[in-house]
Parts: sequence; C-alpha cells; structure tokens
Amino acid sequence: MALSRRLLPLFLRRGAPIPARALSTAVAPAAVASEEDEAAVTVKGVRISGRPLYMDMQATTPVDPRVLDAMLPFYLSRYGNPHSRTHLYGWESDAAVEDARARVASLVGADPREIFFTSGATECNNIAVKGVMRFYRERRRHVITTQTEHKCVLDSCRYLQQEGFEITYLPVRKDGLVDLAQLEDAIRPDTGLVSIMAVNNEIGVVQPLEEIGRICKEKGVPFHTDAAQALGKIPIDVNRMGIGLMSLSGHKIYGPKGVGALYLRRRPRIRVEPQMNGGGQERGIRSGTVPTPLVVGFGAACEIAAQEMDYDHRRVSALQQRLLDGIRAQVDDVVINGSMEHRYPGNLNLSFAYVEGESLLMGLKEVAVSSGSACTSASLEPSYVLRALGVEEDMAHTSIRFGMGRFTTDEEVDRAIELTVHQVKKLRDMSPLYEMAKAGIDLKSIEWSQH
Repeated sequence: MALSRRLLPLFLRRGAPIPARALSTAVAPAAVASEEDEAAVTVKGVRISGRPLYMDMQATTPVDPRVLDAMLPFYLSRYGNPHSRTHLYGWESDAAVEDARARVASLVGADPREIFFTSGATECNNIAVKGVMRFYRERRRHVITTQTEHKCVLDSCRYLQQEGFEITYLPVRKDGLVDLAQLEDAIRPDTGLVSIMAVNNEIGVVQPLEEIGRICKEKGVPFHTDAAQALGKIPIDVNRMGIGLMSLSGHKIYGPKGVGALYLRRRPRIRVEPQMNGGGQERGIRSGTVPTPLVVGFGAACEIAAQEMDYDHRRVSALQQRLLDGIRAQVDDVVINGSMEHRYPGNLNLSFAYVEGESLLMGLKEVAVSSGSACTSASLEPSYVLRALGVEEDMAHTSIRFGMGRFTTDEEVDRAIELTVHQVKKLRDMSPLYEMAKAGIDLKSIEWSQH
C-alpha cells in the first residue's frame, strides 16, 4: 500500500518502520528482465524490471511530497498573477510569493528584500558575474574565480574577457580547496568581484566561505558564491560569511525545477546591471512574471531544509560511509577525489584504477550515476574539475559521482555497491593493465609504441 504524502515526514523524522520501498527513488529493484515482463524498462538496449536506482542527487533531486502539497493550490485555484494589483487572485499570489521570499531569506540569514527570484542558479550566476562587472565597468575590470567553478560561471567570465575584462582563474590544491594566501595575493585595486563556489558540484568539496568573505571584506571586493549545491545541506549565514551575492536553485533541495534566487546585499549596497529587460519585476533586477507555484515550492523546500538539515546530514553521512566501506571492502585501488574532511557527504566522487569510466557507466545500467556535472556530461573529455586537482587523465576518465540524499535508502546503497563491485571486477578481468600492475610492473615506466 502506498505511503500517504502527509505521513511521509513523520516516518522520516521518527525513524518508524516503513514499507520496503516507500522512500526509494526507484519504482522497484532493478534486475535483468525477461522478454515476457510487460513492466520492464529498456535502458541503453538492456531490459530491466524497473527504473534504475537514482544516485545522482547533484544533478537534481526529487520533489519532496510536502513541497508538492504546497504548490498544488497555486496551479488549481489560486492561479492569479502576483503582479495583478486590482483583485483577490493577484493579491493572494503576491502574498504567497512574499512569504516564500521570507522563507528563502531565513535559511541563509538574509533580509527578504535581498532575495530576487530567477529561473535558476545559472541565471543567477550570469546576473552576478556579468551584472556586477558591467555596472562598475569604469572602475573595476578584474574578476577572480577558480578553475573548478561551474561551467556557467566560467563561461560568463570568458564572455567578459571578450569585452575586455581580465580574469584570474585560481588553481586549487589537490584536495580541491582554494589557497587563501594565493587568493589574497591575486586581489588588485581594480578587482570587481571574487566568485568561488560554496560546494563543488562534481567533488562535493566545501570551500572556506567565512575566510574568503573576510579577505574580500578587508580588500573591499564583493564576494559572490554559487551555493546551488550548498543550500539546505550546510549552514549558510550571509552576514557571518561576508557574502555579497549568492546563487541559489530550487531543484537541488527537493524543490521544483525552473526556479532559483539571487541574494544581493543591501548594506553595503551592491549594484548589478540587469541582464533581462521587461516589466521591471523583482525591482528591475529580473523582469518577467514570477512563477508563483514554483516560488511557493522553493519556499516550502527551504523551510523543510531548515527543519531537517541536521537530520539529513547525519543520515546522508551514514549512507556515504556505508557506500565507501562496501566498495573498498571488495575492490582495491579506489581513490576518493577531493577532501574528505571538507566535503558534503551526499557527494562521493570515486576513481577506479584500471577501469575505463565510460565502460563502467555503460555497465551500470541499473544505477543512475554520472561521471561529473550534468551540464558537461555530453563531453567525452575528462573532467576539468578533476584535472584542476592534478588527477592524471587516465584516473580522471575512471571517475564516478555517487549522489545520495533525503530519500536514498540503505537497500539502494547496498544494491549500488553490489552492481559497482561486479562491474569493476568484470572490467578489470578484461584489462591487461590491471594484470600487469598486479604483477608488479610500473606502468609509467613502459614506453608505448604506435602501430
């Protein structure tokens, strides 16, 4: 029997026994299906008996049923335009938007007037990076970011370079963390923005936001952080951390897709040049009709995250340890990419030596995982994030990102361990490199010839 959406939070909080797969992200345990199985799903040419286990929470998260409950009235009965000022439908939608704005602001310690709704973190990053520099273009011509930022930040910086701005792409240490002394040395009198991601989407590393904010404040430079992967997962306080601009996303915290928010500090005031012209909504920062149901869902997701962040963190930490221990107990030469001490535990990026990453992904048809950012997954090039950490190309090609979250179950983790171990061993059995390495041959000393 299906678990009621309204009872779901009680089971989550109290740890009560639940039906076997009530909280699973998969419909049924995936297994190779017979030709007679009418419920089978075909994935990459292989029929399996159910949807794959979902372990790609950095790409997106399922909507929390409580979020959906909050959104539905604004699709069905309270469907007014929040910018309609002459009747009840507009008034109640406007009130719902402002309530959601307050909930988002509360989660990060901001003033509601500092929250501007957008379509997502990519738009926020574009407004923050391009908007600040274009507004202060007469005095500020230099941006500092890191080599491991999300692609939309890096592409925004490259766009500014075409307009004559100078960009410093800071390297990171082998653990993925920025060198604070190097950051401080890179700041110039004409530096207009420092943009450093809070939690890396590929390797889960948490940057020292408070220390970065302190350096930027002392130098009088605005600090922008892409916090799409951090919101609701780690504590954020924009004042304590000295954050001037921050990009947020709804679908990374069990909210709806298509909505995000830009935090823009009021005191001392930071100005941006809008990247979209229109009716002047969101005080001219982001024109366009505010999507009330999405914004309401985003606000509800933030409120739930504030209530359950500690519980979620403990639970995901246990799942991460279970996954790591289970794989390492059966497979050798497994490398964790990024710092283990400073990382969000729901992200576990592993490299498996002597295994080709694409072959491993193709073999894991019953587990939805990725080799890196969803925005760059179409590329066959090794992850630029891992290369920035100094990971050699062959190991960068073998990386798999496991993403766990609020609705991931122990059974799914155990099944992911079983399937991953099986596939790694299968590929290594076919690998002459693995056989040579086990025989004690130094593969780096071999001179390969082309035929």
